[in-house]
Amino acid sequence: MEEVGSSSTDPPILPAASLAEVDPVSTPSPARKVRQRKTSRVTFSEENLAQIRAESIKDRAAKAKPEGEIGWGLAFFALVVARYYSAKSNIIHDCDEVFNYWEPLHYITCNSGFQTWEYSSQFALRSYLYLLFHAVFVKPAIWLYGTEEGKVQAFYFLRFILGLISASTEAALVAALSSTYGRRLAAYTLMLLCFTSGCFTASTSFLPSTFSMYTLTLASAALLYRKPSTAVAVAAFGVLVGWPFSVLAAIPVVLYSLVTGEFLKVFFAGFSTSILTLVVSALVDNQFYGKLTSSVFNLVVYNVVGGGDSALYGVEGPLFYLRNGFNNFNFALILALVFLVLAALRVNKYGPLLVVVSPVYLWLSFMSLQPHKEERFLYPIYPLICLAAAAFIEIIPQLMPTPKFYPPNEEPAMVMVGKILRPVTLAAILVLSYSRTMSLLYGYSAPMQVYRQLPTVKQPATRSEVSLVCVGSEWHRFPSSFFLPSKSYEVGWLDDGFRGLLPLPFNSTLGGTASAPPYFNKKNEATPMQFVKDEGDCKYLVELKLDRPDRTYRGDDSSKWELIWRSLFLDAEMSPALHRAFFIPWYWESRNKFGTYRLLKRKEMQTDEYLHDDK
Repeated sequence: MEEVGSSSTDPPILPAASLAEVDPVSTPSPARKVRQRKTSRVTFSEENLAQIRAESIKDRAAKAKPEGEIGWGLAFFALVVARYYSAKSNIIHDCDEVFNYWEPLHYITCNSGFQTWEYSSQFALRSYLYLLFHAVFVKPAIWLYGTEEGKVQAFYFLRFILGLISASTEAALVAALSSTYGRRLAAYTLMLLCFTSGCFTASTSFLPSTFSMYTLTLASAALLYRKPSTAVAVAAFGVLVGWPFSVLAAIPVVLYSLVTGEFLKVFFAGFSTSILTLVVSALVDNQFYGKLTSSVFNLVVYNVVGGGDSALYGVEGPLFYLRNGFNNFNFALILALVFLVLAALRVNKYGPLLVVVSPVYLWLSFMSLQPHKEERFLYPIYPLICLAAAAFIEIIPQLMPTPKFYPPNEEPAMVMVGKILRPVTLAAILVLSYSRTMSLLYGYSAPMQVYRQLPTVKQPATRSEVSLVCVGSEWHRFPSSFFLPSKSYEVGWLDDGFRGLLPLPFNSTLGGTASAPPYFNKKNEATPMQFVKDEGDCKYLVELKLDRPDRTYRGDDSSKWELIWRSLFLDAEMSPALHRAFFIPWYWESRNKFGTYRLLKRKEMQTDEYLHDDK
């Protein structure tokens, strides 16, 4: 059989395993005269023929494997370095991560934290099984570091665990690509996974959509390794423990596995995993909500048939994800989208790879049609965007025009140009990705630092000794109670005009996690109980001061407040979009506008604290 891509150009992406489609019993070429001789006839049973055929296919596939594959260990090491940096420096990009996951986790591990209406037992929309998977790591860290200043160490420890999970699943995908499609595609994918801003952001976020990203990535690797039962089981587990709506992104992997694998075996793997996960989830929910319920079922019913209105939390246009995706992946997103057309034209060559990347287009199209959009909703397909972009970069030489006739030992000039464009394109994407990540870290890191500047004090003996840290319009950037240095501090919300429903502390008197507080509602309507009644009770104040002549700021009243810490914070509203999106040294600082993120304390408090000035 003539090898695909045997010309001087680079071979297209073709799995070695595709040789399995060729009949293992080859026939003599008609161009030759082959001496025939009589042989005794040997008969084989169907079982023997199947075994011979399978061994022949296996031998050919083994011979066709590219040399110097990228193994799981090498990919894991590279990804761990990248994920460690993310765990250490990544900001929190969405208040939903804090109030729906970090805060309930803080409550079940440290006995204090904010509760959202979704965690009211009246609605029971959030899974405690998902939280318990993370509490397993946080609880020992708190025992080790303590419940005071050590809580923040537990926060970053869990982030590092999330980074390890991300690295392990993505390393499996890279190793599967290397084994199936070759070293180059795997290497390009690995570099994009390590450096793109989107993967930096999503990999260590404590969100169900991130968990679904882990499992979809691992399921894709299992599919490439020809383990359909594993692929379906992992996909089902991720959907039911993580984010139920990510089932749409998992459909291509599940259907392909059912069609190409042993149907009953694959179906049983997915079905049994689903039933077991649902039962365990319901038992855990029953324990925490204090009644027999299923958060998975409740969430689906609420959003599909229960009258849930996601538009209450913001509406974006159909191009939101394309704009946001370009910020996170720059030209890699464009290449990933174009690859669909090329793969569709050569479906026989790409086979399983097209199935693996198809969730990018399916999920992006579906989510773009929904009125309520959040950046985190695209997290499940982030690694697959990197894969699709890497696949496009690899086939660039094949897209270059070439003459019909050229010397057999010489490579067409345009093919050489295409080979040069590979590293150039990849380098441009990586540089822009690094620039985007630095813009986020330099521009928006202040909220991750400000609460750590609170002075460490002993645990209060009475309620009156608790210091109230008041936050107004910056409530949505509160990084969680893990950043409060001790139980001597509580956070309260000031009324700055926001009329949506804010989180309130878990109420142990009403039943803690089993409570159904009357002030919670599903219409996102504010309740008077969510605000601090007397601003005079505020001992500390966190606020962002922007250069707005028409605005007044509490901290500007020098008769009441004393500044103890401040840091620059990017003013996104007053900075040009392109200038703020990507960091260029000196140019970025001069072209953008900045506010001051600050921590203040009441002057009547006697303290020896000194001014911290972080610029």
